[in-house]
Amino acid sequence: MNGIDGKKVEELYLKLKKDAEANGYNINPDAEFAKELVKGLLVNEKRYGYISCPCRLARGEKGKDLDIICPCNYRDQDLDTYGACFCALYVSKEVLDGTKVVGSIPESRSIKKGSTTEVEIKKEGRCLLSLPVYRCTVCGYLCARETPPEVCPVCKAKKDRFERFV
Repeated sequence: MNGIDGKKVEELYLKLKKDAEANGYNINPDAEFAKELVKGLLVNEKRYGYISCPCRLARGEKGKDLDIICPCNYRDQDLDTYGACFCALYVSKEVLDGTKVVGSIPESRSIKKGSTTEVEIKKEGRCLLSLPVYRCTVCGYLCARETPPEVCPVCKAKKDRFERFV
């Protein structure tokens, strides 16, 4: 298993599955497929020190890869648009129920200098965000992304409880 202990794969798989279910998300029902992705997360953790998406090229610097640490910043947008995240570890309820079939999912991340993944843009001594910011009206949680999350990671409020903040 590429030097990755099967017990560690199972432990992380169960942790991710439990966290997903507690927060209104779904892990891919193909457990064998999902565990291969989990193994990739563990390989990247061993390689870089953090669990970056196994389907994306990590830069090897945590600060530059924060957007692809699992669950990545693109998960919710991909789930809304395609029914699965880029690596298909997370799937929508429709995919889980069999009412939607996942097709090809294009890469949302761009690693070009100055792209929208370079969240901070220095201009006139202040930081500007290239993504809209949403605020949970229940607990105040803030997130910079294309759309608000399906479920607030702090208080578990649903997507409709978010408002555009910036």
